[in-house]
Amino acid sequence: MKYLFVHQNFPAQFLHLLRHLAAQNRHELLFITEAQRNHLVGVRKLVRGMPRLQGAEWHPFLRETEVAMQRADLVANAARSLKGLGFTPDIIIGHHGWGELLHVNDVWPDTPLLGYQEFFYNLDGFDVGFDPEFPATADMQARIRAKNIVNLMALSNSGLSQTPTVFQHSTYPAWARPRIAVLPEGVNLGVCRPDPELRKRVVTLGGYKVKPSEKLVSYVVRDLEPYRGFHIIMRALPRILSARADTRVILVGGDGVSYGSRPHNTTWREHMQRELGNRLDLSRVHFAGRVQYETYVKLLQRSDAHVYLTYPFVASWSLREAMAAGCALVASDTAPVREFVTHRKTGLLAPFLQPDAVADAVLEMLENQTLSQRLRRAARSWAEANLDMDAYIQGYEALIDRALAGSTGARARSR
Repeated sequence: MKYLFVHQNFPAQFLHLLRHLAAQNRHELLFITEAQRNHLVGVRKLVRGMPRLQGAEWHPFLRETEVAMQRADLVANAARSLKGLGFTPDIIIGHHGWGELLHVNDVWPDTPLLGYQEFFYNLDGFDVGFDPEFPATADMQARIRAKNIVNLMALSNSGLSQTPTVFQHSTYPAWARPRIAVLPEGVNLGVCRPDPELRKRVVTLGGYKVKPSEKLVSYVVRDLEPYRGFHIIMRALPRILSARADTRVILVGGDGVSYGSRPHNTTWREHMQRELGNRLDLSRVHFAGRVQYETYVKLLQRSDAHVYLTYPFVASWSLREAMAAGCALVASDTAPVREFVTHRKTGLLAPFLQPDAVADAVLEMLENQTLSQRLRRAARSWAEANLDMDAYIQGYEALIDRALAGSTGARARSR
């Protein structure tokens, strides 16, 4: 079969599917993306151009839409080049959120499209207005409606869609949900697995040494920001460090902003350090920045209490991988997390907005080894039962077959 994948950041959510297809050595795999160094054996990349903001006086709420439309044009131009060279895919797979798929069926109207739907923005009940520390602004309703322009355009196109969790599926309007399949994502259980031997020796993680006698609290995000509870874990740390002199904390994440807004003229890390001042023992709190994947996995394996916090928003891959690694999880009692973690069965849940409650849960995990070991085993067992990579790939292939069957039926009816 001829596959065309589309995403600005190769290989994105399609890494495991691409590896599976490439290993079969019987498919033609092309991927339209932006320029970067990632590569996979058996997958050819077609690098498209970059969108450009040229200073036009757009309404500020339409900047994302403008960039999305430019991406759509760039992908369509790349698709026309492929078509001119004689390539017609049997299926197109990509991510709807960036706008890249909006025009691709103009080039190949008979090719089925399978799009990844990540999140539909809502005015209440989800991330907007969840944290009272960041209240909704007067223009928030208009801003949120504008953020869904690309979502709505994607939903108006033909094709089948998928999303990885029931929570994400629930964010979409009722009329759109029948077109969106829930396909739970898998984890490499052979790589993300428990390794109790790491607690028996000194381990260097992100440049910091952790001794066997020390308790390690870990926290991992792409960027240190409120959406992922960075302000909450920071406010919980003084209580944890005061109660446990043997505890060291490693926080992984960059100083950018992936979701939400950034503080004025600073970073959230600097902002929180200023707020906490000398209440934060920086000799035992380490900001590792972004780390290599191998270091990240070792951090999960060595952790004595792994903290995962999020608004009612998309659950991170790190939550799945932490469960697969058998982490002693302390997580926020929010809807996307409850789909994975059950309180006192596979982890401890704490109210997101209560730093003291998060601290108490971490301390309970550090002090009650019987509980910790039971929850570790249960988290790993849950991952084995629900995050198996083979099951994920089989589900993906079934969804591809469904998209192909639907397209074939539509073409037959048209003829």
